Amino acid sequence: MAVLKVKFTKTKRDKLAQILWILNWVSVVSGVILFSLGLFLKIEIKKRNEVMAKGDINSVPNMLISVGVIACIINFLGGKICYDCSDANKFSRWKLVMLPYIVCTFCFTFSILVGALMCYTMKNELEESLYLGLRDAIKFYKDTDIPGRCFLKKTVDMLQIGFRCCGNNGFRDWFEIQWVSARYLNMASKEVVDRLKSNVDGKFLVDGVPFSCCNPSSPRPCIQYQLTNNSAHYNYDFLTEELNIWMRGCREALLDYYTAIMRSIGITALLIWLFELSVLIGVRYLQTAMKNVLLLGDLEGESDGWLLENSFVETAKYNIDIIKNLGKANQISTVSGMNDPNIDVQNTNCGKNNITTKSIPA
Repeated sequence: MAVLKVKFTKTKRDKLAQILWILNWVSVVSGVILFSLGLFLKIEIKKRNEVMAKGDINSVPNMLISVGVIACIINFLGGKICYDCSDANKFSRWKLVMLPYIVCTFCFTFSILVGALMCYTMKNELEESLYLGLRDAIKFYKDTDIPGRCFLKKTVDMLQIGFRCCGNNGFRDWFEIQWVSARYLNMASKEVVDRLKSNVDGKFLVDGVPFSCCNPSSPRPCIQYQLTNNSAHYNYDFLTEELNIWMRGCREALLDYYTAIMRSIGITALLIWLFELSVLIGVRYLQTAMKNVLLLGDLEGESDGWLLENSFVETAKYNIDIIKNLGKANQISTVSGMNDPNIDVQNTNCGKNNITTKSIPA
């Protein structure tokens, strides 16, 4: 029994073909939108590539870009097919192509759904990439004279200013590394020497942060050095007073920024998937209706269209049997009585068993 069978007249078939022709061109635009969203996300990730560790974070934008290009090609072809389906004679040229086209389009729409879901499952990979990348960027903040790292200080400072954040997890991350270059340390100062000797690794660690961590909205002048020393500043208590530096870590700020972008892209991709699926259902109805018209022989009469010719269970069993029998086409039959014709060939010498050597030509 056919699933969701609908009866179509000649007028309904023509209108369906015209509507699908228009919708396929709209789908081409949706493919351009997917391509643009993937390209936008890839550029945004590329902007902060220096504070991100290498990983699979580019899989989502690459997926969206690929799906967008394929959408333009498939829907352009679908528009041509639906335009020709308004004429039964032209439909004959696409008769054998439409079913493979529908199957390929179904797989393609599933790829759109996968791309949309990947936008929501990418958060863990992105968070790990940001954690490792920011950790290394802060670690090499002082290396302004080393090739390949000389721009990290500017990158980190602009990042902290732009996203109003400080450190990786928070401002205390700067307490654990030497972020002041050795070329700017006065080695004749007893305080500097004592601080270097007090550290096991010989690093100059201070309870201070770079200037880019300062919050310009604070009424008090920025306190970026000796943050934990109450006696170093007038009327100051770091345990009770709200510090005039950014309290949020840059990993959290960047993660919220990219999560918001991917959430918007995911919603857009889901809407495009639903639209593509509805167009595919319409093409399936048109294909079955036109096929039945040709079988009936009455091009002006009514015909039935459906999603599946049989029930879901029967269709699933049929496809599973096809998959199981794919590798059995070249196997030799072992049924009793069916022997290989090249085995046990009977001798047909027509009774002439003894042939003299004279009868054999030299």
